[in-house]
Amino acid sequence: MSSVPAQQGIEALSAAMKVNIVPDQEYLLQGSVLDAHVDVLNHRLKGLCDNVDIGQETFHEKEMVFSIRGSTSQPLTLRVRQSLGSGSKIPWQLRYVGQPELGNRATVVRSCYDIACSSNILDFLTELGCRLDFEYVAKGFLFRKGRIKVTVSKVFKAENNDAISGSHLVEMSVLAPSGNDAVAEDMKAFADQLQPLVVLDKFDPRRS
Repeated sequence: MSSVPAQQGIEALSAAMKVNIVPDQEYLLQGSVLDAHVDVLNHRLKGLCDNVDIGQETFHEKEMVFSIRGSTSQPLTLRVRQSLGSGSKIPWQLRYVGQPELGNRATVVRSCYDIACSSNILDFLTELGCRLDFEYVAKGFLFRKGRIKVTVSKVFKAENNDAISGSHLVEMSVLAPSGNDAVAEDMKAFADQLQPLVVLDKFDPRRS
């Protein structure tokens, strides 16, 4: 079988990375809203976001977090997402998320790569020596404002489907090429429009 198409794909990806058009950075703000107020927040987002005509998108997915230790003190963490929606044709997703970068940006900035994969990804990671650290189920709504994505999700324990808290997790994110820091200011301005219903801010788990 000819390897020409594969070689062309590699060359195209390399060229895209050189001119910095590959969205390899995630800009992120996080917050929470009490369950009693989530309908009010969803109504506000419906009015502000682009998908007002088609209604809010929903999602129901399981996320599994694996880690593997290499030559460095910090283990490599990989996330696997599986859609649990009835009749869903969304492929499994493998995600790498790096450590937050230092700086005075308005949002968290970290390396991020998403890869569609098949259901045998769990066997593959196990063979590599990865260990399952934890897993959970998230169910909620997704809104879009230009390239900004906002998710409002209820998080449940994977083993018994019990809610983890009495709140919904709210995340605002954008995937963009590195160095596109104007995105952070756009996100912060949009987040301010959601106050006082929810306060979205930078969160660094290393300082928690």
